[in-house]
Amino acid sequence: MITGPVTATTIMPTNTLMTEAVTLPALYRLLAFLSPSFPVGAFTYSHGLEQAIEDGTVKTAEDLSRWLEDILRHGAGRSDAILLKASYDATTRGDEGSVAELQELALALQPSKERHLETSAQGTAFLAAVRQSWRPDSSSPAADLFRRRAEDTGQGWPYPVALGLVAAAHEIPEDAALVAYLHAFAGNIVSAAIRAVPLGQSNGQTVLASLEPIIFEVAAVAKQASLEDIGSSTFLADIASMAHETQYSRLFRS
Repeated sequence: MITGPVTATTIMPTNTLMTEAVTLPALYRLLAFLSPSFPVGAFTYSHGLEQAIEDGTVKTAEDLSRWLEDILRHGAGRSDAILLKASYDATTRGDEGSVAELQELALALQPSKERHLETSAQGTAFLAAVRQSWRPDSSSPAADLFRRRAEDTGQGWPYPVALGLVAAAHEIPEDAALVAYLHAFAGNIVSAAIRAVPLGQSNGQTVLASLEPIIFEVAAVAKQASLEDIGSSTFLADIASMAHETQYSRLFRS
């Protein structure tokens, strides 16, 4: 049991992270929502990695592992997890005002035009797919809030806020949603590296396997964090996403 402040370097034992059983229907929906086949266009984004590959910062599997570890612990991975948790909690309470504020906050936090596009395009596409095929059928406050808010696509939905809304409405445990989101986040960047470095499939899976304890750690940090704990110190990744906007030849949108 951790009794002091939880920081980004605190390692949580993996066997204590999950606190709530995942039912088979919830597991099925979570696997569907964060599957690479779910129509959010995730394969078109590299989170600035393409620029880091272009300038020689990421050339090997070891480089990629370090790059991703920093993003997860100190960058968008950690911030997104905190936003997802806050969105989940607000949706569970039926607090529509807080969800709307989180929607605005998450978009305002993006450090570049392409990162804004990355989160808003994916989140909006995610909600559109859920509305069409996976509407919750319960009468819980969370499901009712989803039915009220999901139609509002005016300013775009940041991906972690959209997932928090949907996970709560479908009664997917928060812990599972956090871990699955971070796994999908890392997996998409690994997939981009396999194509652009290029790395072999086995090297990509080795990197993803090495990130398992870090993803558990970041999920645990987010679980105990508040919005006041949001912050980023991954300046190279942010600068890479800005430089990518003018990169001459590109495979990815970010």
